Amino acid sequence: MAKLNKQRMTATTEENFVLFLIGMRINNWFAVHRWVPVFMAMAKMLPELYKNPELGFKSYEMGVGRTIILMQYWESSEKLMQYAKARDAEHLPAWKAFNKAAMKTSAVGIWHETYEIDKSKNENIYVNMPPFGLGKVGKLNAVEKKNNSAAQRLGK
Repeated sequence: MAKLNKQRMTATTEENFVLFLIGMRINNWFAVHRWVPVFMAMAKMLPELYKNPELGFKSYEMGVGRTIILMQYWESSEKLMQYAKARDAEHLPAWKAFNKAAMKTSAVGIWHETYEIDKSKNENIYVNMPPFGLGKVGKLNAVEKKNNSAAQRLGK
């Protein structure tokens, strides 16, 4: 288990970054043969991304339920799109297979959202948490009087 930071922490980054939210929604739990391949395809991409830092992937967090969400951090939207289109990477074949299968059933859905984040226009707080999210990607700092509130961390 990762070590907890028992004090209030905030994370900063030296560069702008991309927050990429991607996931799948299980619309029919009983159609296991339809949604497990989608989940497994997503799972195969993560080791590939970690093994190849030049792709621009930094880290991710995952939440699991009916909707599975991966919150990914990337260096840039350009690098994210290069990976998405790379013929020698895991993503493109998985995307093509999903599109082919999606025409046959609505048992599983997929989605994504992409946000380009300015390094000075975001804020966060972590209390009793191990390094998480932006705290794994950026630099964790203790919250002090000068950055005690969300408004202060946003420079307002």
